[in-house]
Amino acid sequence: CLTDTQKKLNTIIEENRAALKALLTIDKKTYMNFVRPFMDMDARLSDFFTPVAHLQGVKNSQASQEAFASCIEPITIYSTELGHNKDLYNAFIAIRKGSTSLTAAQAKVLDDTILAFELEGVSLPDDAKERVKAINIRLGELSNDFSQNLLDATNAYKITITDPAMLGSMPESDRNVARTEYMESLAEGEPIAASAWTFTLQMPSYIAFMTYVPDRAKREEVYKAYATRAPQNGALITEIMALRDEKAHILGCANFAEMNLKTMSAPSVAAVNEFSRKLAKAGKPFAKDDMDEMGALAAKDGVKPLLSHDTAYYSDKLKKLKYEFDEEQLRPYFEKERTLAGLFAILEKLFGITFKEKPAKLWDDKARFYELYRDKAVIGGLYLDLEARPDKNGGAWMNEWHTHYKDAKDELHLPEAYVVGNFPVSQLSLRASQDGQPSLLRHDDVSTLFHEMGHALHHLLSTVDEYNVSGVHGIDWDTVEFPSQFLENFAYAPEVLDILAKHYKTDEPLPSELRDRLVAARNYQAGFALVRQVEFGLFDMLIHMQKLDEAGVQKVLDSVRQEVAVIIPPAYNKFQHSFSHIFSGGYAAGYYSYKWAEMLSSDAYYAFMERGIFNKELAVSYRDTVLSLGSSKKMDAIYRDFLGRDPDPEAILKHAGLL
Repeated sequence: CLTDTQKKLNTIIEENRAALKALLTIDKKTYMNFVRPFMDMDARLSDFFTPVAHLQGVKNSQASQEAFASCIEPITIYSTELGHNKDLYNAFIAIRKGSTSLTAAQAKVLDDTILAFELEGVSLPDDAKERVKAINIRLGELSNDFSQNLLDATNAYKITITDPAMLGSMPESDRNVARTEYMESLAEGEPIAASAWTFTLQMPSYIAFMTYVPDRAKREEVYKAYATRAPQNGALITEIMALRDEKAHILGCANFAEMNLKTMSAPSVAAVNEFSRKLAKAGKPFAKDDMDEMGALAAKDGVKPLLSHDTAYYSDKLKKLKYEFDEEQLRPYFEKERTLAGLFAILEKLFGITFKEKPAKLWDDKARFYELYRDKAVIGGLYLDLEARPDKNGGAWMNEWHTHYKDAKDELHLPEAYVVGNFPVSQLSLRASQDGQPSLLRHDDVSTLFHEMGHALHHLLSTVDEYNVSGVHGIDWDTVEFPSQFLENFAYAPEVLDILAKHYKTDEPLPSELRDRLVAARNYQAGFALVRQVEFGLFDMLIHMQKLDEAGVQKVLDSVRQEVAVIIPPAYNKFQHSFSHIFSGGYAAGYYSYKWAEMLSSDAYYAFMERGIFNKELAVSYRDTVLSLGSSKKMDAIYRDFLGRDPDPEAILKHAGLL
């Protein structure tokens, strides 16, 4: 029995198949009469499926799971079918060779599409094509299963604390959220304890517990629950790795990493690994110093040696001592709604754009929709869903929905995007009532909001008319984090904080002394953070250079930790079982891209620091190049359009205070 979603999807796919059949009969194929209509088919399918996938991530239920699962196989079959259509491939080659008046963006569409055909094995024998199709279908299923297992495991664990002393110096806002979680967990008629707080493995709750609870045994209990989530994902990893390796070999590549880098800006696997190891070598001495400082502080409490479940607690404790800085002091200045309004004001000041909230059909009471204006004209739309809840995947992300492009009839379509977070929960929205617990953000949450908005702007401010290279479509994966990391830097600029940070009760600005301590503490434990990210990226690349089962993956992870890390997790830690970025997301053999892109973002931000954070000429140049040109050019060319030069490769270390 087909779901309604699958019925609608099948209709779109069958109509697309019929449209493609008609396109292939055209005698004199051109970009406008063939490629534009072909991209329109892709846009229609994407516009339908994106909300289905979105609801699976933000409003997970049995219905959303069934709807999403019902789409995986038909979409994968259809996509693989297109990738293996040699007539279609030949048509693109003929148009590329026979066209003399293509724009740069149109030429890029053709070149990228031809490469995509080749990476799907369009010239393979029929039996190999069928095998690639089967692999793609199975990988789609495994990706969904991996995510669902992780979400279910995250939601399955709760711990209730009844002794107030066990909460240590935990801020009142986090206590209130935990108290609400306890109240909501009670069965009907169950007596209410006067002192009880419930914590979960959702990120805000987990961070609060690990940062503030002084009881070391309890910290390890929760850490172990977090680090051992979804053990069934181990078997999925074995199958995922085998299928990726098999597909790479079918396509004539030495391994999956080599195959994946064909669509990246990095020149080779060797270059990526050299880059990662160079960063690790530069950062590890600083990371060791960070560990030594925490270890010395922990030793005063009789904690020897410092272990993984101790680092968040002693990192926070040391930060307060070094900078006389308590993250909790900041939270009243970063209430979610006011912070968002401040961010919008900053984006208007930088880029001349305005966000206005508008009514829309939404999936949750806390979600919002905003129209985006430039020069008083609507140019796009933004959906926001920022607070944590049990039916939402963890973490934060941006996903595009509609895209800025012109269709085959030369009609303009406007972009829309989703920005999703898991920030502290408000009991009542402040727009509805002044009562209840507001969502008071950590500054880390604020920088996360800036980060995801950077992604959104990269999609929403596109001026490219060709669908496949507009917005974030077609961006080399190792440069896709550039605009997000760039905007994240502004969350620490004193000039930005003076606009952004207002006390949610008094409207008083963040005191300059507290602001300056926040800025000074920005690179606190930068070495520790650097080697952790390099660990993830190097592990990801190395496992995708060979065929490994679950045990082999663990061996690589252990060896990378010995090479890079300054603290080794306990043997029971199965981080890989929750590494959704590479096993159910888009970062497989590409996690290094966070640091690769940071080279660009750090260098670009230094230009603003030198010329002024709100330098209008520089901001407009950035908007009209990096944010507007999509993937109509390679990012290295766009970067030269922006600053007139290549980035400084040492900018990433300078920015972290490690050089």
